[in-house]
Amino acid sequence: QVQLVESGGGLVQAGGSLRLSCAASRSIFGTFVAAWHRQAPGKQREFVANIAPGGSTNYADAVKGRFTISRDNTKNTVYLQMNSLKPEDSAIYYCHSAVSWGQGTQVTVSS
Repeated sequence: QVQLVESGGGLVQAGGSLRLSCAASRSIFGTFVAAWHRQAPGKQREFVANIAPGGSTNYADAVKGRFTISRDNTKNTVYLQMNSLKPEDSAIYYCHSAVSWGQGTQVTVSS
């Protein structure tokens, strides 16, 4: 089973930016869809964005126009560029691909 490790989370002020990374233990992103999900305290985990092996992308309405998902197959890494962050974006962000989930990285946006 492939291992996914997220990084890049942190504390940022509203309006700021962060870039999350998801590194896979082996090459899978050319074969499987890679997705970011997030879970805020007391809420269900929700879809944020995904990228297909062919490169097509999808975004949740709440992040469309602010977040960008991309990948670098040579580094087995998927990224989530998050701009114009809002306090409601605060959550643990998880990477998901194939049947694997990462451990999550905390994003906190202060108002």
